[in-house]
Amino acid sequence: MPLYEHVYLARPDLSPQQVEELTVKLTGVITEGGGKVTKSEYWGLKSLSYRMNKNRKAHMTLLNVEAPAAALTEVERQERINEDVMRYLTIRVEELEEGPSAMMRKSDRDDRGDRGDRGDRGDRGFGGGRGGDRERRPRRDDDADTGGEE
Repeated sequence: MPLYEHVYLARPDLSPQQVEELTVKLTGVITEGGGKVTKSEYWGLKSLSYRMNKNRKAHMTLLNVEAPAAALTEVERQERINEDVMRYLTIRVEELEEGPSAMMRKSDRDDRGDRGDRGDRGDRGFGGGRGGDRERRPRRDDDADTGGEE
């Protein structure tokens, strides 16, 4: 049976309980279509890169699905009808990821305070700004200024 990763974004004015109810409803549609949801992750209320439907935030949820294509088509139809769902994306994958997704691992890393070591940045020099002690390259005008006088 085909494997899919399905992510949907819900309106920010919903409560997490309402988003969970929506997830249960979508999971029911998948099971009725002969598939199963192997993993469901609620990623929380996240800021968006750009405004969608006049909203700057959205509740995000991931579903790892093992189902026939008809079941996913029905889920997407239900999401188009539902005004609480702002966007959705379904991707067919070769295998489903075990354990927490990258979004959940990222939040675990942030909770620990591990920001990553950037290492020695000695190649940047002191001050880090533009200019400084770099040599000035001649502009094209400077090369053409000689006018034949040498």
